[in-house]
Amino acid sequence: MTSDPRAERTRAKLRRALLDECARRPLTEVSVASLVRAAGVGRATFYLHYADLEALAVDACADVVRDAVDALHAWRGRPDPRSAPDALLAFFAGLPPHAPLYRALLTPGGGGPLGRVLHQDLRARSRAERELAGAPEAALIASAVTATFAGVLADWLHNLLEGTPEETAHKVWRLLVALHAVRWEGTGAL
Repeated sequence: MTSDPRAERTRAKLRRALLDECARRPLTEVSVASLVRAAGVGRATFYLHYADLEALAVDACADVVRDAVDALHAWRGRPDPRSAPDALLAFFAGLPPHAPLYRALLTPGGGGPLGRVLHQDLRARSRAERELAGAPEAALIASAVTATFAGVLADWLHNLLEGTPEETAHKVWRLLVALHAVRWEGTGAL
């Protein structure tokens, strides 16, 4: 996508219109016609920027992926394994208003179009941070962290796991800290 300010304003209007529509009804009931009317743009303009509604929905929810990645990396030093960082607590607390849209894009287990974006971004960031710290098995742990977080997040959004946003944030944090603390036989390293 271009970095043209006009194009970005148009995409922002379309994203806002989609989020507003999805606050009232499921994504499957939203039409391109209703979105372009709400955004004040033409149908051709919509297709200039997005291949379909799913592409727009993933773009509109991309901030949640960035927020998740940032929340999981918002701590420095030795993590407190009992208590999730404030950024992770805030991330989970902010999910319920758009949960139906996230459920449409993030399937149980962490798949779906939003799950693919989350997997790519979180795995890259986790791997880079482990490599920077000189931690062993950077790729393996990054994959495990990503799968764990995406799976728990998706299953919680789909009501397959019980818990308030705060309880879930603490539980997933403890799982992720445990993954990072795995000792490798013979190395004595984390």
